[in-house]
Amino acid sequence: MTYEEIVQNKEILEYYERGCVILDALGYTDHSTAHTKLVASRAADVLKAFDYGQDVIELAKIAGFMHDIGNAINRHHHAEYGALLANEILKETDLKLSDRVQIVSAIANHDESDGVASDPVSAALIIADKTDVRRSRVREKDPMLFDIHDRVNYAVTATRLRYGLEEKRITLYLTIDESICTMYEYFDIFLGRMTMCSQAARILNAQFSLKVNGQRVL
Repeated sequence: MTYEEIVQNKEILEYYERGCVILDALGYTDHSTAHTKLVASRAADVLKAFDYGQDVIELAKIAGFMHDIGNAINRHHHAEYGALLANEILKETDLKLSDRVQIVSAIANHDESDGVASDPVSAALIIADKTDVRRSRVREKDPMLFDIHDRVNYAVTATRLRYGLEEKRITLYLTIDESICTMYEYFDIFLGRMTMCSQAARILNAQFSLKVNGQRVL
């Protein structure tokens, strides 16, 4: 089973379609395959930069693409639900047991409420997921109806993730329009996620930094 096969899996795509319907009704930002493909690609790029092998990179890409399928069951505990769904799907593939368990564990632990990075696959997934902050994740609706999650993402006018083995640092650069979202609001939503990224970076023997509007804030 390869990443290219996973992204075309009809069952996974159906879960994402249903999850988008639920999150749209709840007013959440985008968690579609546009998000999960970006997460898969970014997780792979991070591991490549830190000189991990293709086998580990492939597992991170699969985990990255599948990590949000649990939203089809319920947003609360979506990481755990997603891990259970992923396990059932991947059981039907030729993945080694150890690889399947590693993917399932990474998915189960990607949420900042109770998850933790424990290996390079889960670390890369967490960093890739939590740094996907961008205006295009906000669903089309009247700005007067934006909640704090909408405002925080909509306020981000530019984002860049920089990483490298030589400098042993992963840095998220954001440009935020503070007329839309204050720095207090940003940290109210994202401090837990950025703290999780810091812990995940240590698994890769790196440090995580956040720079907003040219100033280092973490």
